[in-house]
Amino acid sequence: MYIESGSDGARAAAVRRIATTTTTRTTMFNLTEDQQAIRDGVAALCKRFDDTYWSSCEDDHRFPTEFHRAMADEGWLGVTMPEEYGGAGLGVKEAAIIMHTIAQSGGGMAAASSVHMNMFGPHPMLVHGTQEQKDRWIPRLVSGEDQVAFGITEPDAGLDTTNISTFAKKVEGGYLVNGRKMWISTAQVASKILLLTRTASRPAKGEGKNTSGMTLFYTDLDRSAIEVRNIPKHGRAAVDSNALFIDDFFIPDADLLGEEGRGFYYLLDGLNPERVLLSVEAIGIGQDALRRATDYANQRVVFDRPIGMNQGIQHPLAEKWIALEAALLMAERAVDLYDAGLPCGAQANAAKLLGSRAGYEACQQAVLTMGGMGYSKEYQVERLLREVLVTRIGPITDQMILNFIGEKVLGLPKSY
Repeated sequence: MYIESGSDGARAAAVRRIATTTTTRTTMFNLTEDQQAIRDGVAALCKRFDDTYWSSCEDDHRFPTEFHRAMADEGWLGVTMPEEYGGAGLGVKEAAIIMHTIAQSGGGMAAASSVHMNMFGPHPMLVHGTQEQKDRWIPRLVSGEDQVAFGITEPDAGLDTTNISTFAKKVEGGYLVNGRKMWISTAQVASKILLLTRTASRPAKGEGKNTSGMTLFYTDLDRSAIEVRNIPKHGRAAVDSNALFIDDFFIPDADLLGEEGRGFYYLLDGLNPERVLLSVEAIGIGQDALRRATDYANQRVVFDRPIGMNQGIQHPLAEKWIALEAALLMAERAVDLYDAGLPCGAQANAAKLLGSRAGYEACQQAVLTMGGMGYSKEYQVERLLREVLVTRIGPITDQMILNFIGEKVLGLPKSY
């Protein structure tokens, strides 16, 4: 059920000043009064969307439009955007607080994914866009008028982004694009696309950097030239994933982001925030599942005693709590470094690995704790388990994170 709000849609900058209230759920640590107010404001919004609402979105394969609209109306979509564009001008820590709160609310990855892109995706345009582009693009993102698909991944490239083949050929007044993209979220409902292409072929081995010749565009998602084909998948049915077939798609020069050929480097501006946000989303989902399992273990009586009295139930749940708390500490370490302008690649990657593992394992343990009822849809944890699994896969796998730590932190030879 969705409960209509009676608020006047105050922007995030104003919501920061609301009085703090007590919360019984695990939060990020060392929050200022304003940050706690942000958490409480988002939590209050999320309470209007209960399990029935999220189950119906899942069953109907329906984008959570009402939730997205509520987030926009209360100003949360622009939390990291400059105040001059209607945002709150805050940092990645505030974005992480918002995404962690959403993930804990019961909406799972369906809720998180519906607004996730707003929290990190626009960063390349903030840093590298012209004033005219920012004036044209950012206010519509903050207000929720535009929704954005992130067009990076390709079927034959996978994690090797430098191997993409979608090509933008220079023509009079712009570029003509042909190619394919894969696993593109929200493309069924998006009006815009952040699209990475090649404008020069990948250099032959030993003849230049693989990252050169890649160009980034932010433009209208023109469905007359882009076929958006939904991919049926294991979980998160409420937020679509798609294959895009791009044929003679014209992009005007005005929608080129930054310099031609430097698109890969522009994307790097958003990679560390994305890893941290995925981490806290997985952690929040795991904490929600753990809460549900603990409530069930306290109430479910078998052999004349609540099953929560048994150490065989208690100990696995306690271990998941510890893992979730430890992962949350790493995520907070990463965002504090990022917002301070310090290197945080190792911490952001570590947070993503720890958070996705801890979240997934907590959801799995919740299902096992509830037994047959955990496997049923009524108790929601089977949905949370299916949805949290995607954080183990994207946007980067455990193996690539371990490669990064081995090479960049430990100084070991590159293994791939």
